[in-house]
Amino acid sequence: MQRDLTRYVHFPSEQWGELRAATPMTLSERDLDELRGINERVSLNEVAQIYLPLSRLLNLYVAATQNLRQTTDTFLGKLASPIPYVIGIAGSVAVGKSTAARIIQALLSRWPNHPKVDLITTDGFLFPNRVLEEKGLMGRKGFPESYDVRRLLQFMANLKAGQSDVAAPVYSHQMYDIIPGQSQVVHVRPVIVIVEGLNVLQTSDGHRSPPRTFVSDFFGFWIYVGAEEEGVRQCQVDRFHTFCNTVLMYASGHFHVYSSLSDEEATATALRIWHEINGVNLRENILPTRERAHLILEKSRDHKVHGVKLRKL
Repeated sequence: MQRDLTRYVHFPSEQWGELRAATPMTLSERDLDELRGINERVSLNEVAQIYLPLSRLLNLYVAATQNLRQTTDTFLGKLASPIPYVIGIAGSVAVGKSTAARIIQALLSRWPNHPKVDLITTDGFLFPNRVLEEKGLMGRKGFPESYDVRRLLQFMANLKAGQSDVAAPVYSHQMYDIIPGQSQVVHVRPVIVIVEGLNVLQTSDGHRSPPRTFVSDFFGFWIYVGAEEEGVRQCQVDRFHTFCNTVLMYASGHFHVYSSLSDEEATATALRIWHEINGVNLRENILPTRERAHLILEKSRDHKVHGVKLRKL
């Protein structure tokens, strides 16, 4: 365990894995196949070494928060109300945060004391393409100003108020747009909700006056998935090639125009998107939120988690 002058304690992956203690492996290789994202190579060994200890830590945080809430309710003389514990997961495009979120959801849902764990992505709170076009923001998709932050904040407020049937819009990566009339509804009050997206730790909505309430104000625990920019950029290039050979070949998809690109053209297009959009967004809006996280998963160029930083209390 390495100590530095920051607010974090750094654990190499092997040492972090020891904190798993007796936590059992509850995922099979088949389960993991269904959780992996495009070009993600996470193994069961990495799940055991990184994500099982993390699920144990989160389970302890959830239990401690529930006890604290019960104590407060007792003091106030009111019945305990079921309020979900919210975990935020942030990180760049192509860094693997969605896969991490799905793995964490799967592991937490297998703990006996909180079987109901929901996962919401903030992609659904992007403005529809027609609105982005009207605002001249299609080239800024994923930047703070491209999100309907007011709607996202209202969703979070309703969730933390203990409401049932809280609905979130649904985004389609194939359509590259919000799906009209479709929503993901949190019907039954879950014990845990994971909110994953580019913007979950940001304190700006892209306007000059910062909002008084941030999305992260509703979180109990914040996770940042990070890697060196060069590695993330290469992951985006690899993923774009995969898209060109699979998802993008569907005629109904927004990206069908890219399906005829040669390998060299696909690489050039992916790099242009990175340099003009995703790389800029990472440096200006996503990376600066890293130090707000309670826990940072550090990835190497091979896309494996090589270290974990846990904020000191």
